Amino acid sequence: MLLIAVAAVRLSSRSGLPSLLIYLGIGIAMGQDGLGGVVFDDAELTQLLGYAALVVILAEGGLGTKWKEIKPALPQAAMLSTVGVAVSVGVTAAGAHYLAGLGWRQALLIGAVVSSTDAAAVFSVLRSVPLPARLTGVLEAESGFNDAPVVILVVAFSTQREVDHWYVLLGEIALELAIGAAVGLAIGWLGAYCMRHVALPASGLYPIAVMAIAVSAYAAGALAHGSGFLAVYLAAMILGNAKLPHAPATRGFAEGLGWIGQIGMFVLLGLLVTPHNLLDDVVPALVIGMILTLVARPTSVFVSLLPFRVPWREKTLLSWAGLRGAVPIVLATIPMVGSVPGSEGVFNVVFVLVVVYTLIQGPTLPWLARHLRLGDGEEPADLGIESAPLERLRGHLLSTSIGPASRMHGVEVGELRMPAGAAVTLVVRDGSSFVPSPTTVLRRGDELLVVATDPVRDAAERRLQAVSRGGKLAGWLGTGAAPRRHGHGRR
Repeated sequence: MLLIAVAAVRLSSRSGLPSLLIYLGIGIAMGQDGLGGVVFDDAELTQLLGYAALVVILAEGGLGTKWKEIKPALPQAAMLSTVGVAVSVGVTAAGAHYLAGLGWRQALLIGAVVSSTDAAAVFSVLRSVPLPARLTGVLEAESGFNDAPVVILVVAFSTQREVDHWYVLLGEIALELAIGAAVGLAIGWLGAYCMRHVALPASGLYPIAVMAIAVSAYAAGALAHGSGFLAVYLAAMILGNAKLPHAPATRGFAEGLGWIGQIGMFVLLGLLVTPHNLLDDVVPALVIGMILTLVARPTSVFVSLLPFRVPWREKTLLSWAGLRGAVPIVLATIPMVGSVPGSEGVFNVVFVLVVVYTLIQGPTLPWLARHLRLGDGEEPADLGIESAPLERLRGHLLSTSIGPASRMHGVEVGELRMPAGAAVTLVVRDGSSFVPSPTTVLRRGDELLVVATDPVRDAAERRLQAVSRGGKLAGWLGTGAAPRRHGHGRR
């Protein structure tokens, strides 16, 4: 199953179809109506494993989120994750009640379930769509933040008792979000501090420790009666921006766990659904999906962003980029576990809605970005710099490779103008290694080994990144500050 799923990623990247649809198809094919004939109807186990997968996916997304891109987007993402969710739930529920003929309880449940954008779907699509950094930051932050209030709403609507007054519910949501944010920030900061000051005996332990810290943030947030989803995302974001040792290896490890989480979650959801029971819910799902996509999501975006001066083209793209994925399907198992009347119909409607509209929105998002002229095109990629601490020598070994889009190609080693206390000590080219001279010209595909003392380690990394983006004149082009040299003359 894993090999087929990995091969399916290649197929989805060529066709533009989101890989989640292929994984759902694998699960359906293995199910009781498919070739496998596996009978699976354990909604509680699906919810449990789905939550576990979401924790890993949010951790992977947080580790890959760049603070400099997401910082300007935080106010907009916060509005979309709170006010936007409320507007989306209200509009979708009203449409489901008056146009699809559902009762208010089912309508509110569906409205809450489908109001959460899916982190896995958003992160996977954004990897292939070159959007401006501000839009990418908004979408990433929104998908990381809005799971928390939506889960609270779904749980509240799934209880057998009457829902409390709206202001009490809003207070509970605000309190849980505040607790989750506080726990996530505290554990992320403490974890980053420990990882920078504790030398582990093997490099392979660093990724495991980072993921363990992130998952611990979820556990601590949940035990404190806060939002564990928000806690894990914030903790992972702090860890991902803390310049920890072996950061590229950690991100690669987290990405692999994220893929396993996606594959397992989508296949399990495909197993849980019974295709021959979906026929009666196709029409309501299409109607509700149309309301959500064409009315509720655009309304929530335009209302949420009223305080901000956001161009209409960006609002249009944000309206269409509210991708749904496994999160709504997993949340639809909550009323099933709680034995809420009509919960199986809610699950079927959500499943059909997610499949159909993901099939429409995912492949058309790059096309819409191009026609709205919001694509950034090809940009020089940031360097992935690996750092290994030398504890006794109080230094660091920085290793990096020059990618095809890096402007470090053609730059002489002396023109890097590394800060005093840092030097390029080795270059690996075409399988051979040599010690460079100041006039050695760097080329694409070269691997560099840089030795830096502890005080200038961060400055050396910033300089390498700046030259990769701006070339040898990075200090004068505004893409990176030229390092200060002590002494007289040029070196």
